[in-house]
Amino acid sequence: MDIFALIGTFFGIGMILLGQALEGGNISQLLQITAFFIVAGGTTGAVFLSFPIEDFKTAAHCIGVVYFGKPPKLETLIQEIIGYAQKARKEGVIVLEKEARNASHPLLKLGLEAVADGADPTLVKDMMETQLSQIQEKIAAGAKVLESAGGYSPTLGIIGAVLGLIQVMQNLTDPSKLGAGIAVAFVATIYGLVIANLITIPFSTRAKRKYAHIFTSMELMIEGILSIQAGESPALIERKLECYIVDKKENDKGKA
Repeated sequence: MDIFALIGTFFGIGMILLGQALEGGNISQLLQITAFFIVAGGTTGAVFLSFPIEDFKTAAHCIGVVYFGKPPKLETLIQEIIGYAQKARKEGVIVLEKEARNASHPLLKLGLEAVADGADPTLVKDMMETQLSQIQEKIAAGAKVLESAGGYSPTLGIIGAVLGLIQVMQNLTDPSKLGAGIAVAFVATIYGLVIANLITIPFSTRAKRKYAHIFTSMELMIEGILSIQAGESPALIERKLECYIVDKKENDKGKA
């Protein structure tokens, strides 16, 4: 589990609740079921209208990756590819067909099988890059679902506020009903902003950040498979692939 993602979630919400308590309020004042239905339900409906069900499934997967996704270990992946290179050099590329059964990733399996079948290097590269591109597009669509929810929810919060104020205006002659309408108005706005700025948009950002590491590992696989097919020595392949580790560290520094 990604402990920092978990801490970030509870810390952000916890600080809001703490601020509410320090102002003399209590949590119950923020629990307005009507406001929740307006904002959460309206946001869900808007997103349902915008995206197909496949994108929702991907978005749900992205949320899981935020908390439970582990960054790939490039060093381990490099050693796996070097192992394939050594066997191919000793026994020929036909041995890769058997080795592909135990490959750690479907993309790696695809490349090994293609090389073992004697496919043209251009075809192998196109096949692997196409699969990578499809995965990238799928993840981008899932992240877009979360980003769109973050865009809709503040607007739905405003709608909830307007509906609450309408309720207030209709009951100006009955002071006992004013409090509920005002509460819905302000709490709906809070719900919309919290959903956007503490949940959906951060989830999207974190998921894309984690998948960036996954995509780097897949690019490494493509480079490794093509190097094996070209007959390069395991030592040279290892040096080439280690550049991905350096690039990853440099990118991390640049984004920090």
